[in-house]
Amino acid sequence: MNRSGESRTLILDAAERLFAERGFDATPTAAIAELAGVPKGLLFYYFPTKPDLLRALVGERLDLDSVDTSALVASGDPARTLLNVTRRLQELEEESAVRRVIVWREHRTHPEVRARLRDYRRQLQALVERVLRASILHPIAARRVRVAAAAWVAIITTPALPDAPADDGRAIAEPGEGAVVVEEADDLPALADLISAGLRAPVA
Repeated sequence: MNRSGESRTLILDAAERLFAERGFDATPTAAIAELAGVPKGLLFYYFPTKPDLLRALVGERLDLDSVDTSALVASGDPARTLLNVTRRLQELEEESAVRRVIVWREHRTHPEVRARLRDYRRQLQALVERVLRASILHPIAARRVRVAAAAWVAIITTPALPDAPADDGRAIAEPGEGAVVVEEADDLPALADLISAGLRAPVA
């Protein structure tokens, strides 16, 4: 990576950390530039406005293109394949404040983040369809795989309900559409089995 690319990455890294800690609106660009160790003018060179910075951050760091789907496929075992996908998504969220915090906090008030989440969900749906199809050893209708993938995406992206309101009476913020939320992790294998049961019978 050249020096220019390094500076841009430092800015994105700093923005990711501060947006996660403070929120987008409460983070001044001066604080991002200071944490990144770059002049404020350089930040504006790469990102003319703060929304441009947020757009770049979620656009580049909420992506599944780097996922090695071949490592997720359990040949002949669609249920295990679904569980492998979920485990990998959870790992990605643990590694990334963009995935874990920022998009779910900011999507309610920033249309560009909401649009990126919709794209992410479509990308996730396509990924699940792809690995499911690779795991099935008999001919099967594409529609059946598509419906099974949609069901699994719905299961793993349904927000968990808060146990109690916050101390000040406000509702606790919940993840938005697309978050990997597993409220009852022990139920996932049974749910995966239920969904894959509809994939076992060959097409007549």
